[in-house]
Amino acid sequence: MSNDQILVIGIIICALSIPSLLAAYSESRPPRTGAIMLLIGGVLLTIAITQKTGGYKFDQIPHIFVQVIADVIR
Repeated sequence: MSNDQILVIGIIICALSIPSLLAAYSESRPPRTGAIMLLIGGVLLTIAITQKTGGYKFDQIPHIFVQVIADVIR
């Protein structure tokens, strides 16, 4: 699995944790699932950023998303 794929998966998991966190907050219950998802996504993002030499720039992220999705479709 490449660093780009790890980065995209981490971003998607972090984005999917937001509705879970908001639902837990609005229902006054502990945000266990959302917190675990956010932790996993954060670890994946950290791994991807530290393993790539030179890191990632913010303007590269859309291109990386498109490239990873194109690789999955092919």
